[in-house]
Parts: sequence; structure tokens; C-alpha cells
Amino acid sequence: MVATRLDEIDRKILAELQADGRMTNVELAKRVGISAPPCLRRVRTLEDSGLIRGYHAEVNARELGFEVQVFASVGLESQAEAELSAFEERCREWPLVRECHMLNGEVDFILKCVAPDLSSFQQFLTGELLTTPNVASVKTSLVIRGAKDEPGVPFDVLEERMNRTA
Repeated sequence: MVATRLDEIDRKILAELQADGRMTNVELAKRVGISAPPCLRRVRTLEDSGLIRGYHAEVNARELGFEVQVFASVGLESQAEAELSAFEERCREWPLVRECHMLNGEVDFILKCVAPDLSSFQQFLTGELLTTPNVASVKTSLVIRGAKDEPGVPFDVLEERMNRTA
């Protein structure tokens, strides 16, 4: 497990950056209790290792005019690796698809989609998704409202687990 290779300072750095990726290195170093130069080295190492994959602004989709959010459950005719990869590649090309996850169970993929309005989503659904080769079925669920949208991982749970195994 990767978390066991990280020390407490690395985990604190990750937790702090996950909560606020815009803070300065000086502020981050102060929060985790080390000086700025080793803090920056640790952050660079975490980035190089892929544990920090990027920094993003969280935008308000509805305020920007994206009124519709839909989860689409997609079943494929074939689950051969080449077919799965081809579908994943196609999803990466669709701007309305913001997340794509392969699942185990009744459906093969779940897609999180955003659109400015229902007719835009319907055009995507009927003109793109349903006409994609190997797509056997699509069931959609329109989001009425969100109760929680928490990015990242729960570092407090990780710390609790690390303390139990220590």
C-alpha cells in the first residue's frame, strides 16, 4: 500500500493541498511544521510520483450555464478489452462527459454528464452515445440536486488506519 510509504508529513502535505491547492509553499510548510525548502522538495516528489495529479479550480457549473447534470448507465454488447478501451477513448472525446467509470455489476460504465439544457443532453444522447458502436443499452438519471460533492480522499480515515496498524 502506497500510504505506508508516506510519512506523517507527506500525508499532512497531501491533506492540506487537497483542502486548498492555492496556498503558498511557505504557508503549507508552516501548516505541516517544516521549513519551506524541504516542503517544496516533498511536494515535487509527490507530484513526480503521481500522488498529486494536478491542481484545479472548482467551478460552479450551474452558475456558468450548465443547468443539467445526468448520470448515464451504459451497457456494452461486448466486454472484450479492445471494446472497453475503445469506449473509454470515445468518452474522453465527448466534452459533455465529465467522468467515466467502468463498473462491475449490471452495467459496464457510469458516465457523469453536464449540459447547458435538456435538449443539448438529448442531442448528445441520441446523436452520439446511443449510436456508438458496441453500446447495447443506456439508462439515464437526471440529477435533481446534490447533497455532497467532496473531492479527493478522507485523510482523517487514512490517519486513523495508519495509527491502528502502527
